[in-house]
Amino acid sequence: MWKELYNKKLKNINEIMKKLPKKCIIVTGLAATESQGLLENLNKFKDHFEYVKIITCLNMKEYAFTFEKNNEGKFENHTWFMSDPTRKVKKQNINTVDFIPNNLHMASHDKLSSIKEEQLPIIFWGTVTPMHEKNGYFNLGISNVYEMDILENAEKVILEVNEKMPWIHGETQIHINQIDFIFENTWELPTLNIVEPKNLESKIAKNIASLINNGSTIQIGIGGIPNAIAKLLKDKKDLGIHTEMFTESMIELFENGVITNMKKNLWKGKFVCTFALGSKKMYEWLDNNPGIQLMRGNYVNDPYIIAKNDNMISINTAISIDLTGQVCSEGFGTKQFSGTGGQLDTHRGAIKSKNGKGIIALKSTAKNETISTIVPVLPLGSPVTVPRQDLDYVATEYGVVHLRGKSIKQRVENLISISHPKFKNDLRKKAKEYGYL
Repeated sequence: MWKELYNKKLKNINEIMKKLPKKCIIVTGLAATESQGLLENLNKFKDHFEYVKIITCLNMKEYAFTFEKNNEGKFENHTWFMSDPTRKVKKQNINTVDFIPNNLHMASHDKLSSIKEEQLPIIFWGTVTPMHEKNGYFNLGISNVYEMDILENAEKVILEVNEKMPWIHGETQIHINQIDFIFENTWELPTLNIVEPKNLESKIAKNIASLINNGSTIQIGIGGIPNAIAKLLKDKKDLGIHTEMFTESMIELFENGVITNMKKNLWKGKFVCTFALGSKKMYEWLDNNPGIQLMRGNYVNDPYIIAKNDNMISINTAISIDLTGQVCSEGFGTKQFSGTGGQLDTHRGAIKSKNGKGIIALKSTAKNETISTIVPVLPLGSPVTVPRQDLDYVATEYGVVHLRGKSIKQRVENLISISHPKFKNDLRKKAKEYGYL
C-alpha cells in the first residue's frame, strides 16, 4: 500500500523543479541535513524562476546559486547562522546572502510570521531517511531545529531521501500522507572534524570543570574549549545532557559512565538535543539509538523548559566581552561571523534553573596575543549575544569570575582580574577614563 503511494509521489529533479511556483520561499534543513540535491541543482533552473528565497542554517557547502552575481534579485539565501560558504559570498560582495538575527527556540515562529507577511508560497524541502514500507514513515534524521514546524505550515512538502541519513528517535517522524513529492538522492552527510584542545584551552576548561558538580545537567558546544572540558569531566558522576547540539565528546563520557542522564528532571535516562553534527562514526552511534530524544528546537531551547532541570549548566564561547559584561559571540564589528544560535536560550535557561550556572568561556587574547578579548567597549556595530544583565560566569585561562548581580565597578575589577597581564593596565586606564572606576 505505502510503496504504491511512494512510487506515485517519486519524481526526478526536473519534474519537481518545474512544478514549483515561479515565485516562492523554499526552506531546507539545518547543517548536515541541508538538501544537496535542491541546492546543487537550483542554479540550473534559474530560467524557470522569477524570485526564490532559500532559507538555510549553517550552510555546509558552496552552492552556485549564491556565487553568481547575475543571480542578485532572483535568488536570495537567507540564513540563521553564517558559515564559511556564506561568509565567502559576503566577502566577494555578492548580494545573494543575508543573515536572519534570531534566538534558536523562536527561529521557526519568527520566520513563519515573516513569510506570511511576504504572501509567497512556502515550500519545505528536507532530507530524510528511506521510508519504512510497513508503516509509511520517514525520519528527519539529525535535525529538527525548525524543520517540522516549517513542514507543517508549508504549501508543498518535498522529501529528499538519502539512505545515509540515520534514523533518530524523538519528534522526527513524517508520514508519506504529509508530503507531495519524493526525490531520491544519496550523498555522504557532511562531517565535523574533532578539534583537539590546545594547552591554553585546557587551562580554561580546568577552570570551568571546577564549576560542574556531580548530577549536573549540561549543555556544551563544539570546539577546542568544549572538547577540553569533556576530557576533564571523567571523574564526575551522573551527568545529564540537555543540549541543542549533540557532539562527539558526549559519547565517550557516556561510555565511561560519566553521563547517565538519571539525575535530570526532564526525560530521565535520555540525551535530549535538537540537532547533531560530527563524524560518520557519531552518526552511526546515533542511528536507532533509544537513548537519544531529538526534539523540536522550540522545545529543547525554550529557556523555561531548560530551567526545569535543576543544576543546569550552560557552557558557551565568545569572541569578546566588554568591561560591563556585554558578550559578543557572533561578529566582528559590523561583520557577521556566525549567529546567536541557541547561546542566549541556553544561558538564560541555566541561570533560571535551581542551582544553575551560565558560563561564557573565551581566551584572554586573540591574533597571537596582539589584542585583548576583554575590551573597554565593543567595536562599533558589534552584535550583543548575551546582554550584560544576563551574564553569569566568565572564564579565561586566568580564572573564573561570577558577575550576576554585581555593579559596574565590581564587574570591571573582576573582568580585569582574568584578562591577560599585558593588557591589564590599559583596561584599567580606559575604565577610569569612562568613569567605571
